[in-house]
Amino acid sequence: MKRRELLFRAVAVVTAVVANRTTHGEEEGLLPKTTRRDGVRKVLTQGQEEILKAVFDRLIPGDELGPSASGAGCLDFLDDQLAGGYGEGSTIYRDGPVQPHEEQMLQKAQFISTPHERYYFGLKALEAYSLKTDGASFADLQSDRQDEILRGMETGKIELGEDVNTKGFFELMLTNAREGYFADPCYGGNKDMAGWKMIGFPGARYDYRAYTERTGQELNLVNVSLILKG
Repeated sequence: MKRRELLFRAVAVVTAVVANRTTHGEEEGLLPKTTRRDGVRKVLTQGQEEILKAVFDRLIPGDELGPSASGAGCLDFLDDQLAGGYGEGSTIYRDGPVQPHEEQMLQKAQFISTPHERYYFGLKALEAYSLKTDGASFADLQSDRQDEILRGMETGKIELGEDVNTKGFFELMLTNAREGYFADPCYGGNKDMAGWKMIGFPGARYDYRAYTERTGQELNLVNVSLILKG
């Protein structure tokens, strides 16, 4: 199955998950209310952004159907998410009895580290691996080599080190890239509703009952955001 076909199936779940954890963060006063200002990141450093741009754009490359992940604002989305309650792990259970060594057990869903911490150590380990094996930054590698490394992370053939759950880190990046591409634009990603337009999703409309019997028909609905209208 092609990458984009997998991504298409994620849009409904993505919208619900992001909205739920964003609401939780706002209730605790942890989530920023705006995206970056004047190009300044809240969390991601320039080096981290360069690596993540390369990763995200291999997970969702640009083509005739739509922009790449970075082109759709996925890095803006992630930076906002990591700066708030999600990045600090406010929506996940992180207390005992889990032990530090258990974080390496791939079958466990619980992580002691916050998403912010997982990105910090994961990107550092990925860059170290790339420099050691290829003598260059991951961002500077050829696309086919980047794909090879990412595929190795996904399948478990590549381990970035004892301190990083490599497969879990890959899954985190893939999940966040999907979320940034398909979540409501009010969260910083899905610029110009590019993700929605690509799959024909008309957006956050109040009521679809008038269209339920029009299966397979062209509805020509204008894309609508929770806040913005396109």
